[in-house]
Order: sequence, then C-alpha cells, then structure tokens
Amino acid sequence: MIETLQWTTLAVCAFVAAARIPSTLRGENRSLFGIFAMMTLAILLSIQGPYLVIDQALGGINLANLLLRFVIFAAIYFMGIRISRGFGAKDAYRLITGRTGMAVLAVISAVAVTLFFLMDTSGSAAGLTGVVGTDPWNSALLEYYGAAGRAYPAFVALALLPAMVRAVSSRLPALIRAAAALLALGAVATGLTLSFPLIPPALGHIEFIINYTAVLCFVVGLALIWAARVVNGRSGARQKTSTET
Repeated sequence: MIETLQWTTLAVCAFVAAARIPSTLRGENRSLFGIFAMMTLAILLSIQGPYLVIDQALGGINLANLLLRFVIFAAIYFMGIRISRGFGAKDAYRLITGRTGMAVLAVISAVAVTLFFLMDTSGSAAGLTGVVGTDPWNSALLEYYGAAGRAYPAFVALALLPAMVRAVSSRLPALIRAAAALLALGAVATGLTLSFPLIPPALGHIEFIINYTAVLCFVVGLALIWAARVVNGRSGARQKTSTET
C-alpha cells in the first residue's frame, strides 16, 4: 500500500508540474512550476529505488536524505509565500518571510546539518531505515534529525492555517474555497507530523499516510487555484467578447 501511495503521489506531482511547463515557458507564474517541481523531486527522493540511485551518485552516505530535507524546506517556503500572498494573509507572510521565519529556518537548517554529520549514515537507505543500527546514540540522533526535518514545514503550514480556514468560510468562488479546504487539510496533516515520536513502531505506516496526504493536498490545492484563475480568465474573455459584439 505504501509503495502504491508513493508512486501515485509522484505521478500526481509530476503531472501537475508538467502541465505548468507551457505557462512557465511563457513567463507566467514560474514560481508555481518551481514549487511543483521541487515537490516532485522530494517524492522521488523518498522512494527507495530512485533514492538509492541518487544517493550512490552522491557517495552512498545518505546525502540524498539531507538534500531531501532542504528540497522540502525550499518548497514549503516558496509555497508559504505564494499562498499567503494569494489569500492576502499578511500576518502569515510576515511570519514566514520576516526575521522570525528566517531565524527559524536558519536554526532548524543548522541543527539538521549538524545532526546529520554527527550520525553514522553509511549505507544508502530511503528514510535512513536501518542505517543507524541498534546504537542508542545514533538512534537518538536520528530521532532529533527527523524532528528537525519536520519542524520547519510544520511552522509554515500552521502559520498558513488560519488564513485557509477563513477562506473556506468566505464568499470566494467555489474552486478557491475548495482549494483552501485542501490546503488547510494539508496544513493540519503537516502539523500532525510533530506527533510522529508518539506513534508506535507497529503503526509506522500512519506516518507515510500523513506525509503523502499533506503533499497531495498541497499540490491539488495549488492546482485548483491555478484552474480557478484559468476559468475566471476564460469567463472574463467571453464576457468581453460578448460586450464588444
């Protein structure tokens, strides 16, 4: 089931990113394509087969996992900017891009890098599964490293959540409200990743479901906003043509 969810999420992300290529080549909303492309890369790096190929090319010490963390950080940062601007969430925008947001990003990034190089990460494995072995020190470092990787996406997602909730209950077009609902669900799912240390190992599959639910909600939510703009643009063009005739 997990592998099916991974490849399905990858296919959705890749499809949406590819659909944005014509608009991107015309210079329209290039940041949106960048977000979709980074999310596609992030999913690719979370799947065992592609991960092994990429990590071996980087030396076989799981640098691909560290790369994955920063791809996610970049995607969530630019997504936060895009969404907060699009929904007029000035408080969220200032929180994400201001001194507080930049300090949070810098500290979490530094902690993640430090913890990664303190661990023994030899032997490629997506998600670092089984890499640290039974050594208590390495196991503890891996827990803290994972927490650092989840902290920044949760910070951005929870900063956006109030604006998404307001948008859902507003009088915005139906597609926009549907997009806001999906983005809100994605934000909640991302926030729930902070509870992963409380999930028993036997229920580890729940972590995968939460992670990929968040990604799918964000990608489809952003795609709906794009679709709404296309629909509104066509409606406006038809109205203009009707008026002129």
